Amino acid sequence: MRWKRKIHHGGSSQQQLVGSTLANEVCAIDEEVSHLSRIKSEPSQRTRASIYAGQKRPISTFKLLSGRESNCLGMGRFSSADCSYALRKHLPVKGPWCVDDMDSEAYISQFSADGSLLIGGFRGSHIRVYNSEKNWKVHKDITCKRLRWTVSDIALSPDQQFLAYSSLSPTVHIVNVQNAVRESHANITEIHEGLDFSDDDDGFSFGIFSVKFSKDGRELAVGNNNESICIYDLGANKVTERINAHVADVNVVTFADETSDVLYSGSDDSLCKVWDRRCHKKQKPVGVLTGHLDGITFIDSRGDGHYFISNCKDQTIKLWDLRKMSSTTKDCTPKAYEWDYRWMTYPSEARYLKHPYDQSLATFRGHSVLRTLIRCYFSPMHSTGQRYIYTGSSDQCVYIYDVATGKVVEKLRWHGSIIRDCSWHPYLPTLISSSWDGYLVRWEATEDDKDPSMLKTGKQRMHPEGYTMSFVL
Repeated sequence: MRWKRKIHHGGSSQQQLVGSTLANEVCAIDEEVSHLSRIKSEPSQRTRASIYAGQKRPISTFKLLSGRESNCLGMGRFSSADCSYALRKHLPVKGPWCVDDMDSEAYISQFSADGSLLIGGFRGSHIRVYNSEKNWKVHKDITCKRLRWTVSDIALSPDQQFLAYSSLSPTVHIVNVQNAVRESHANITEIHEGLDFSDDDDGFSFGIFSVKFSKDGRELAVGNNNESICIYDLGANKVTERINAHVADVNVVTFADETSDVLYSGSDDSLCKVWDRRCHKKQKPVGVLTGHLDGITFIDSRGDGHYFISNCKDQTIKLWDLRKMSSTTKDCTPKAYEWDYRWMTYPSEARYLKHPYDQSLATFRGHSVLRTLIRCYFSPMHSTGQRYIYTGSSDQCVYIYDVATGKVVEKLRWHGSIIRDCSWHPYLPTLISSSWDGYLVRWEATEDDKDPSMLKTGKQRMHPEGYTMSFVL
């Protein structure tokens, strides 16, 4: 069946959007963000002083290793910034190699926090958990229960014991991924406990787009098409908070940092909002960030309590700083045109419009956000110092942007259809992309032509094997 989403067109337009052409547009990166990105991903002053007498010259990996072996720094090891500098020279751009090939669209691909597990979610009722340390062997094969249309999101608990999966329905299901049951058929070979998020007035139309575990694993937060954020207490086994967050679908909700006190949300009303659960007025955000011109599809936190990024149907990623948020929403209509991202191309006349009250630190352009809620992320801290932002795209590519410069540094091409999600291993130079062509593939920093799973050019396809034409969200 086709799921019909509400489309937000905004109110009356009172203020003009500022236009600019690509030729005249310069990607201006906030100086502080650029500086912080470089500090975490480039050799320290101490390292430069010991190798090149402080000169700002590129340092080869050989020089870094020689300096470490001779203990130039007096530490006997690399600093975290030195590690990131060495590793970010080896981006995962080779390949790809096949992890899995399914008969339905791949919607989700996510590594666990330690990188040992990879979770793939597919349209219909299929989730697979792969062991990345055992040649991508299937660790658990899950057939889901009572899905409406597709698996809309998945979340792994911090202890990697339980997996939560959502659909366009009011129920989130929990399954144990560490027990001995490899073939997990809902309520046949294993119980998939259902958590009901609906309210008395929600009825059949309630659908969940986003689900996240709190950092202590005791709560689940969801964003839904009822314009709200719901918090479920797993110990109490009930919804304990229901926040009327936006005036359109809440496509994404995520925790800001390790405390789980602060939440970010993004909606089809074009706004990013910040919620502090310690405040007495829980129905009111502590801040609003304005700048996007269309619906937010995803948010990823940098984890430092200050910065996050958002992907949007206005074909941009924006970088935000909580310290620049406002307490109220500007009276400005973000949409100056009518279109539906599910089946229309983005209006060319709107591509370089700029919000008159844009509070973002930087805007990244190049990728495409059409037909589905495409996701974006910061690259890993350990291997890159979060120097990059990467995203799937409806033009069948994975884009990697440099946070310090705003430029596209790599564009991974192989898939034959939309790439909705991708995931960078937290410690290794490995990146997974999941596409509507049915493939889950991996990209590496080094090439191995002898690996039989390597996918060749010309093997691409637009749809999975056995695909039947249907409406897709």
